Amino acid sequence: MEQFIHIKGAKTHNLKDLEVKIPHGKMTVITGLSGSGKSSLAFDTLYAEGQRRYIESLSSYARQFLGKLDKPEVDFIKGISPAIAIQQKVTSTNPRSTVGTVTEIYDFLKVLFARVGRTISPISGNEVKKHQVGDVIDALNNFPDGTRSVILAPLNWKKYGIEKQLQLIKEQGYSRVSLDSDTYLIDEVNVKEVSDNSKLELIIDRVTVRKEDADNEARISDSVQLAFAEGNGVCSLSFPKEAKTLEFSNRFELDGMEFVEPSLHFFTFNNPFGACKTCEGFGSILGIDENLVIPNRKLSVYEEAVTPWKGEKSSYFLERFIKESSKVNFPIHRPIDELTEEQFDILWNGSKNIHGVMDFFHELEQKTYKIYNRVLLARYRGKTKCPDCKGTRLRKDANYVKVGGKSISELVLQSVEENLAFFQNIELNEFDKAVAQRILTEITNRLNWLNEVGLGYLSLNRQANSLSGGESQRINLATSLGSALVGSMYILDEPSIGLHPKDTQRLIKVLHELRDLGNTVIVVEHEEAIMRAADEILDIGPMAGVHGGTLVFQGNHDALKKTKNSITADYLTERKIISVPKKRKVFRDKLTLKGASEHNLKNIDVTFPLNALVCVTGVSGSGKSTLITDVFYPALRKKLGIFGDKSGKYDELTGDISQIKEIEYIDQNPIGRSSRSNPVTYVKAFDDIRELFARQKISKARGLKAGYFSFNVPGGRCEMCEGEGVTTVSMQFMADIHLTCEACNGRRYKEEALEINYRNKSIADILEMSIENALLFFSEGTDRIEQKIVEKIQPLVDVGLGYLTMGQPSSTLSGGEAQRIKLASFLIKSKQTNHTLFIFDEPTTGLHFYDIDKLLVAFQRLVEAGHSLIVIEHDMDVVKCSDYIIDLGPVGGDKGGQLMFQGTPEDFIAGNSENPTAQFLREKLSGVKSI
Repeated sequence: MEQFIHIKGAKTHNLKDLEVKIPHGKMTVITGLSGSGKSSLAFDTLYAEGQRRYIESLSSYARQFLGKLDKPEVDFIKGISPAIAIQQKVTSTNPRSTVGTVTEIYDFLKVLFARVGRTISPISGNEVKKHQVGDVIDALNNFPDGTRSVILAPLNWKKYGIEKQLQLIKEQGYSRVSLDSDTYLIDEVNVKEVSDNSKLELIIDRVTVRKEDADNEARISDSVQLAFAEGNGVCSLSFPKEAKTLEFSNRFELDGMEFVEPSLHFFTFNNPFGACKTCEGFGSILGIDENLVIPNRKLSVYEEAVTPWKGEKSSYFLERFIKESSKVNFPIHRPIDELTEEQFDILWNGSKNIHGVMDFFHELEQKTYKIYNRVLLARYRGKTKCPDCKGTRLRKDANYVKVGGKSISELVLQSVEENLAFFQNIELNEFDKAVAQRILTEITNRLNWLNEVGLGYLSLNRQANSLSGGESQRINLATSLGSALVGSMYILDEPSIGLHPKDTQRLIKVLHELRDLGNTVIVVEHEEAIMRAADEILDIGPMAGVHGGTLVFQGNHDALKKTKNSITADYLTERKIISVPKKRKVFRDKLTLKGASEHNLKNIDVTFPLNALVCVTGVSGSGKSTLITDVFYPALRKKLGIFGDKSGKYDELTGDISQIKEIEYIDQNPIGRSSRSNPVTYVKAFDDIRELFARQKISKARGLKAGYFSFNVPGGRCEMCEGEGVTTVSMQFMADIHLTCEACNGRRYKEEALEINYRNKSIADILEMSIENALLFFSEGTDRIEQKIVEKIQPLVDVGLGYLTMGQPSSTLSGGEAQRIKLASFLIKSKQTNHTLFIFDEPTTGLHFYDIDKLLVAFQRLVEAGHSLIVIEHDMDVVKCSDYIIDLGPVGGDKGGQLMFQGTPEDFIAGNSENPTAQFLREKLSGVKSI
């Protein structure tokens, strides 16, 4: 195998005939400005070619079932390995998919419980066993040699009647029966003396214990087998002299209950056999939402905490509950959140002596012919946790099966960290240990990898589609490590996204282990700690877009710091720095969220200043997204009269809410997947550009309106390619070929439309301009419409996107570019709109130090325009520039969700010596200049 992956003449997107050699068996970091060509090299060239070669090596029959991949624009790539891409996107949208199923841990858990699970009776707590023939023989051999015994099989004579039953067994060749412990020949039984309570047993054989006699043991074995068959799975041994009877059953039952024998399907919630019958394996149902029924848990039942029991018509149900509460000693004056589980269950479900909330709704359901009742039911309905399986998706009786004292449902509800500790210390008997050894190794390894990549706080039952892009990527990374492939090429897209600096070292350890297995690890990354840990660094640049696409530097971290022509090196050596504001913003107005207790939040009260830049920080899984996305954002929308979002648990939201007129949530989602969508259409500048062309004299003479210059509708667009600029030729079993349209030569418009010029530029020329050049071009005009165009595209340049072309398809933009285009659109509106609260979810994703600097300038412009910003962020450069910090912790998962600090960055680093966020922030703030 060659020592390097040799890429020559890479021209995908903005790459400028790039040539580079990437060493095999090493960890290589590709860095550079956002839009410089990192992803074009790593994913659109290297990974695309690796996948294409693999697919083309398959038969034409197999290829028809696989996706088609375009051949990247490159002269050649030599020494390429099988490629695996782990990207920052949520891979599963299936509501049945969980962390356990994605990582395959749940599959191993199913095998473990099916093989060594012990079924425990919920009545007696004893283990349910199914007796075999050997168990009966062992019981018999516990008696001394010469002991006489009778092998009996019980008969259900009531089915056919006593006479018919006796006739049947006589015809089968049997001669004796036991009736109420007395032995009779079949012909001697007086049927008139048999009562309904009589016990009739068939005597199969009379045997004597002889332990060394193999023939005798074979005879006993046959007789026991026959007894099980005749007795419908039950047989007994009677010892007349000892006056003792032993019963055996090969049916899986105990305490009068019949149990299901453990099997793989029994623990599979995607199979009708194992799925909970109520929710069909989804874990949730459309039922009565507890949060809608009892919105304020600080109130007691007497203080009308149960909302549907308010009012004239419904107050009867509250009065009835208060009257009946004395029968069960229910505390009607105690706040709801102070009730015990048993007391809340009485309130919700009622009992024999009291009518609860659900009894009230059942009564409404029986009278749905009344419109009032239907409206009331609809008002309190929502997606709720399944009452039968408690969200674990499995049928109830699957929880009777235990391994190490825990059921499979208990394990999936625990965090990865807790499960790892459980399986590392599990105690099994010798037989079970031998059976489960290989399974336990796989489970422990996968749990350990998840913990190592900083996801120890996740539960195995967590829905895969509720994970962030960074969490999804690290789960895929842990799964890849679990599969232990060697000789492969792993390409990762910013695995540090969503990861606190504290956890970055653990991620580096994982990446090194992946490399040490014999793989080539290529990471697109901006995190300095990961750059330091790399064997090789490729810096793509020098700038972004048309000014990027060349190799600025290749070597290790120390050599990078010494190089002179790299912007990355400028920031690493602090020749360039992200400066801290001289003064923190002093705020008067604020919002206060009280009693936030969704997921792992511990009933916290949080203050959010207005007209300031607020950063929400904390280790991964500490509850940042829960606090902002699940609780604060929907709660504030509700206060502003925008309904539709389900809000997490909280007591109240108070403060200067009247100050806020709008709320905007900006996440990582792309601005458009279509090649017709582009930056200027998103910021609405293209509408003005089309209007400008419609105002030209030749357009007026021909009666052309602005719509004529759209490439989305028939008119001036080229109809051969329908305004796409390319035509697609479908190749059977091979990638589609995209050819430049012959009619318009890729310019999207008819000749008639291109004849219309504005200052010697056609509309196609405008779309091919970079945003920077377009800004200069339109700035020279004096018309009001040109000023509007300048106002709309200026923010795109301000957020560092001037290198993009005006007509660049949105589908080719990176996540960081898409988010900055959204930010630019808000900068345009910021002057016209009223006070808006902006929420950003990790806006530094995909951003270089240089881009973060520009992002912070844009944030300050929004604050200065009178708006408020809340940013969920791990990047210390953003945190150090914030006016106010809200830090959650101390760790992720169930042990997190506490408010560790709220206040200014200076106060934070002064009094929190043990806090991990404060430690990293202290490093960033020491010796940094202010502006």
